[in-house]
Amino acid sequence: MNICVFCSSSNAIPELYFEEARNLGKLIGDNQFAIVYGGSNVGLMHTVAEAAREAGATSIGIIPESIHNKLLASQRDHELIITPNMRDRKYLMRKRSDAFIALPGGFGTLEEILEVITLKQLQYHQKPIVFINTDGFFNSLFAQFERAYRESFSKEDYKSTYFIAANSIEAISYIQNYKYVELTTKWFDVPGPARV
Repeated sequence: MNICVFCSSSNAIPELYFEEARNLGKLIGDNQFAIVYGGSNVGLMHTVAEAAREAGATSIGIIPESIHNKLLASQRDHELIITPNMRDRKYLMRKRSDAFIALPGGFGTLEEILEVITLKQLQYHQKPIVFINTDGFFNSLFAQFERAYRESFSKEDYKSTYFIAANSIEAISYIQNYKYVELTTKWFDVPGPARV
């Protein structure tokens, strides 16, 4: 199984996030999974991939040319794919992966994980999606989700498109035991706006 990990490329973040990234990488390797990630040699990306490799995992790094040219690509991946742009990078990450995990990260991480949720909502895939909510990092995002459910911007049964894990053990366990839940249409059955 190929597990895609979306996460921070920052080295400036607190140590507890690196610790969880190491835990996740080790579990990926221990379970004989492969890791698909952003191919960077910095931040949680580097840490999770390095821990996975040390535990025996194959690592597949997928990095856009513009970042590769800044000498930020890992030199230790079993397979390094350089894409012409971010769109192709994200497409290949999705295509090469059987499951998705988001560790804490910035705008790029949020964009990536929300895109795979959106694509699952629209039934383009049926793969498991997990947030690892280290130190409550994603709590504000989940509060925004709850408001969207309350005010009917999204159907509440779309909570089944993702799983919130407290740690890496819960995340891997969810993926190992994952069963797809059939989704209803995303559109609410209400009258449209009046036309004049």
